[in-house]
Amino acid sequence: MAISTVTHLNFTGHARQALEFYHSVFGGQLMIGTYGEGGVPQDSADSEQVTFAPVAADSPNADLVGFGMVAAENGFRIAAYDVYGATGGALAGSEGPGRADALGHTESLFVLLNGDTVDEVREFWTRLADGGRVIQSLAPTPWGAPYGMVTDRFGVTWIVGTNPG
Repeated sequence: MAISTVTHLNFTGHARQALEFYHSVFGGQLMIGTYGEGGVPQDSADSEQVTFAPVAADSPNADLVGFGMVAAENGFRIAAYDVYGATGGALAGSEGPGRADALGHTESLFVLLNGDTVDEVREFWTRLADGGRVIQSLAPTPWGAPYGMVTDRFGVTWIVGTNPG
């Protein structure tokens, strides 16, 4: 049996920009569907079929991302959407762009990005840091494996390093 997980980021208006940014960092295929194209899910714990209500073309939510994903050939996957009806542009549930320079860990999550070598992850690191905030530079650790932490321009904090082994 094989299973996989994909980080799904929830935004309040900037999912398209974030997905386009991650596509520029990691390459691969960019998929975006709007609420105007697919509707908004009508969630129900008792339903035996998922239903979607149409969203009018003139609705302020019509152009928001109802589902989006970046899928790269190297295995990288990230999904994102805009919370229907929410505004503000930040990550849903956040107070803004993420951590300042302090070492307090108040984020709900980090995205862990590992590659086989530091050369493999350095380019991703550089691109994620562009317009973001470096918390810990990508550098060797006492145990040898490189490690770095950066909050990107969309408020997502990434831990970057190499695979164990």
